[in-house]
Amino acid sequence: MAYWLMKSEPDVFSFDDLVKKTGRGEVEEWHSVRNYAARNNMRAMALGDEAFFYHSNIGKEIVGIMRIVALAHPDSTAEPNDKGQIVWDCVDVQAVKPLPRPVTLAEIKATPALENLELVKLSRLSVSKVSPQEWALLCRMGGL
Repeated sequence: MAYWLMKSEPDVFSFDDLVKKTGRGEVEEWHSVRNYAARNNMRAMALGDEAFFYHSNIGKEIVGIMRIVALAHPDSTAEPNDKGQIVWDCVDVQAVKPLPRPVTLAEIKATPALENLELVKLSRLSVSKVSPQEWALLCRMGGL
């Protein structure tokens, strides 16, 4: 299993929105990512991989965990390029659980063991990798 961190602006789509949607048995297409590195990270995801849900811009904190339930596929919000191809992909996710305590970006940056976390090193990347050691530490920091 691999671990990831995926960002969303909570005023656009929050972890609570994901919980409500997946509580009705629906999945969420993680769409509108327009960065090649982030897209390639989604292409590398496997079924059952887990990802932190990170509220960006407002809050700047990890608030929950979600699971990858569909492999990378064409993003339904993407327009075809000049060759008629969709070059942007997405994955489908479902909520797993909220963190008992959100982990803020300030806490992450203040933790030496997380200095190489892609969220810190590649701060503009909306879909990033998380190592198993980083995952375990962040889960502990979040009360799991």
